Amino acid sequence: MPSALYAVLVTGPSMAPTLRHGDAVLVRRGGRAVRPGDVVVGVFRSRPGLLVVKRALRATDGGWWVQGDNGLVTDDSRAYGVLDVQGRVVVRYWPRPRWRFRYPRV
Repeated sequence: MPSALYAVLVTGPSMAPTLRHGDAVLVRRGGRAVRPGDVVVGVFRSRPGLLVVKRALRATDGGWWVQGDNGLVTDDSRAYGVLDVQGRVVVRYWPRPRWRFRYPRV
């Protein structure tokens, strides 16, 4: 299956300081496998109607245990369990691209 890019708008503070409310990112569906430390987009099995952006920590139960970069916000796997990943964030393109910016690995 070929990989596809699509845009996602970040809402809320859970990924600050890496991503902030209002940032727009490109997400790659397919391509290389998700690795711990990647910033991913997906849905929690317990909240299938909510698309979220989080950092992948470890593979578990056929999905991923994820956490936001803002430790004060706990709307991640600590509250909702396993995430089914739909894609991997490859670049933030709005506002002002950070050229050569790589998301830090955990």
